[in-house]
Amino acid sequence: PDAHYDVIVVGSGYGGSAVAARLARCNRRVALFERGRELVPGEYPTDFSGAQRELQVHLKQKHLGSRRALFDCYVNDDVHVLVGCGLGGTSLINASVVAKAAAEVFDDPAWPDPIRGLNDPELHAGFSRALAMLEPAQYPEQRQPLAKLSALRLSAQRIGAPLMLPPLAVTFEPRTNAAGVVQPACSGCGNCVTGCNEGAKNTLLMNYLPDAVAHGAEIYSQLEVSHVSQDAAGWAVHGMLGSDPKQVVTVRADVVVLGAGSLGSTAILLRSTREGLPTSSQLGRRFSTNGDVLAFGYNNRMAIHGVGHSRAAPRGAPASGPCVAGLIDARGAHPLAEQIVIEDGAIPGAIAPVLPAGMKLGAGLSLRHLHWRHLRELPALWRVLRSALFGPYTGAVGHTQTYLVMGHDDSAGRIELDASGVPRIVFPEADRLPVFEHIARTLKTCTDATGGMFVDNPLWSTFDRHDLITVHPLGGAPLGDTSASGVVDERGRVFTGRDDRGVHDGLYVTDGAVIPRSLGINPLLTITALAERCAHYIARDRGWQ
Repeated sequence: PDAHYDVIVVGSGYGGSAVAARLARCNRRVALFERGRELVPGEYPTDFSGAQRELQVHLKQKHLGSRRALFDCYVNDDVHVLVGCGLGGTSLINASVVAKAAAEVFDDPAWPDPIRGLNDPELHAGFSRALAMLEPAQYPEQRQPLAKLSALRLSAQRIGAPLMLPPLAVTFEPRTNAAGVVQPACSGCGNCVTGCNEGAKNTLLMNYLPDAVAHGAEIYSQLEVSHVSQDAAGWAVHGMLGSDPKQVVTVRADVVVLGAGSLGSTAILLRSTREGLPTSSQLGRRFSTNGDVLAFGYNNRMAIHGVGHSRAAPRGAPASGPCVAGLIDARGAHPLAEQIVIEDGAIPGAIAPVLPAGMKLGAGLSLRHLHWRHLRELPALWRVLRSALFGPYTGAVGHTQTYLVMGHDDSAGRIELDASGVPRIVFPEADRLPVFEHIARTLKTCTDATGGMFVDNPLWSTFDRHDLITVHPLGGAPLGDTSASGVVDERGRVFTGRDDRGVHDGLYVTDGAVIPRSLGINPLLTITALAERCAHYIARDRGWQ
């Protein structure tokens, strides 16, 4: 990179990519720094060994795997976190659900005015701009019915909640998209969360990032930012290029936008604070898991076909469809704390070889907690045997529904740095929050409707402890009216902490770190809309057109 830019954006997830694209359109010199690699369709893992190579794990005392691996897992005492590491951020490995949070979520006093109450015209404009770029579409069920969707419909009927087909950032008809990128139609392979090798998933590589480049932005991957600093000449971004700690780089900018995700941006600010940057005392606070739960309805009476295709799949195996095709909206008239959504999932084919043994182990261990009459039934036992003998595309695993659930925790977690400067989650008793018991009860009823066995979070069953794992980490640098309640103001400007409303001129956060509470739905649309709103104010306040 050059020595100076008008704008440096750190991170290429939804928050960073949206801001980079919009400010590049203002005829400014924009550079985007991403710690991960650039992986394009055709380069994502397709087998178990490839998936293993793309996993990195941050343990307490050491790091396992390549620091540029795609699946980035943080193992903590209370809550584990899985995010994407690569150009495009978590969009590379998410389920692509583009849905709005319930209106009541925005009534929370944690949101700053004018965002609170959803009355801000510029936020509505942000949602519109985000939708125009992400171009979501519902799964075309009439063209290709899915077994897992039919099963989810039975579960919805059993709990008395409506089933909807949520908008997905997936292309179902070949087309040229809003950024001018040609995309093929989704084949329904079910491998969305290990990376779409077809190019049908509307990741940020397909829209905001090419739009940013088309308008002059420069992108530098494998550049990891440690911290930022300020002096009389402006902002300096300090980082490391490649994997050599000696390749230290410092690049200056008039405006710095942190879009490195809840953990990434919060960690950069925490390290910057260690280096002397004044910030709010709220830094690291209001961390939320978004009420995330991963669970399974194992060995149902009907086929589910919820395993993504791989070389091990038998010829003519039915399509699993996109990772998520349906959503049970169990929000309704419930109090906000009890509102949940339940989505179907697809287990990627890359990890299919370990599923028969893993599912059987999880189900067996769950028997310690649940009495399950169906295990004594011969058809159920025969399905278990078929999976063991013939693989995951048949038998018990082929009859297993994956549940992806979101709800509301109390956003009482904290992000802290360990001695090495790695972000860690502290969230005591998070697993004891009522929402997770409510989710377990509801999923048990959902699974009863299809004649299966409910297997809750596999980590719970395996280790006899209720560790949580979230793929939607939120908070850490929350929005607030003042520095007493937040880390950034309603425009994403970082508070100095010296007084209630003083902000650093030119330092912003625009990603999931700013969300001050759980959303109870996939957060990508809300994050992108807030980033669009922030980009508008960055440009307007500087007279950029």
